Amino acid sequence: MSKIKFYGYKKCDTCRKAEADLIKKKKEFEFIDITLNPPTENELKQYVKKSKLELKKFFNTSGVQYKELNMKDKVKTLSDDQIIKLLSNNGRLIKRPIIVDGESVTVGLSK
Repeated sequence: MSKIKFYGYKKCDTCRKAEADLIKKKKEFEFIDITLNPPTENELKQYVKKSKLELKKFFNTSGVQYKELNMKDKVKTLSDDQIIKLLSNNGRLIKRPIIVDGESVTVGLSK
C-alpha cells in the first residue's frame, strides 16, 4: 500500500484533528505543508477526478485569501484549467486537509 499523502497546515484546527486521527489509527503518512508545497496542476487534476467532487469544492471558501481575492465572484468566470492553475500556485486557497490514500482522495474533514 502506498504511503498516505496529507496536505495540511499546522496552524489549522481541522488539519490537526485529521492528523491526530491518523496517528491514533497508526497510519503512516507524509505531511506536506499545503501553503508551501501545494499539489501540482497534474496532481490536482488527478485528485479532483479521484475525489469525484466538483472542482469548486477544492476552494477554502472560509479562508482569508479566498475573501481578499474576491474568489466567490471570480470562480464563476474561470475555466477549470484556470482554477487548477490558480490552486496549484496558492495553497492557501485550497480546502484542507487533502488526504490521498492510494486510490481515494478526501478533501476537508467530515464532521
